[in-house]
Amino acid sequence: MSASLRVHIVTLFPSMFDSWLAQGLVSRAVEAGAVDVRIVDLRPFGVGVHHVTDDYPFGGGSGMVMKPEPLFDAVEAIDRVPDVPVVLLSPRGRLLTQSVVRDMAAQRELILVAGHYEGVDERVREHLVSDEISVGDYVLSCGELPAMVLTDAVSRLQPGVLSDEATVEESFTAGLLEYPQYTRPSSFRGWDVPEVLLSGHHAAIAAWRRAQALQLTADTRPDMLADDQTSRDATR
Repeated sequence: MSASLRVHIVTLFPSMFDSWLAQGLVSRAVEAGAVDVRIVDLRPFGVGVHHVTDDYPFGGGSGMVMKPEPLFDAVEAIDRVPDVPVVLLSPRGRLLTQSVVRDMAAQRELILVAGHYEGVDERVREHLVSDEISVGDYVLSCGELPAMVLTDAVSRLQPGVLSDEATVEESFTAGLLEYPQYTRPSSFRGWDVPEVLLSGHHAAIAAWRRAQALQLTADTRPDMLADDQTSRDATR
């Protein structure tokens, strides 16, 4: 049986993925056959005997720019389904949200390109990739970390990887942050678990969790409520 989702990651540093693929959720998803992750080493596609993958920018400036030839050759060498999304991990991309994750998780196949240095030759953006994704408004030293983040996020939504309940009640899934969680002991250093959670009254617990999720979201991420009329109404 083939995996629900195949992810190709084009990278200059394939060894960065070794321990990540050896443990954790993505490793379990791969072992279960739900996800197929394939690491594509960019270096062999580099130019000349030294397999060069970057060069100085035309017009001057600091840093190096990833050359177009290796990236085009590496992506075009991948055996893949037609019209597979080719995603560049870049601070210029659209923000990765749970909605974007759901859309990508529904694909049969993804190609992720890990950017580096001052970025990629603009012709890669114009003629090779079909999407650009940023994991936040900050700068990282490499695109491998965002590639891991995106792969983890889409893997956990594949059938059989997690229970339906586990993914439905998480932060961002219903447009809210997740409610507070407690476990044993019920009293720790004088701090007690809310009585309602010990009551066994499922309707009361559900109402408490909903109210807590709404309040937490309003306090720390009011921007999320601004996009959700139902949640706004519920907080009034």
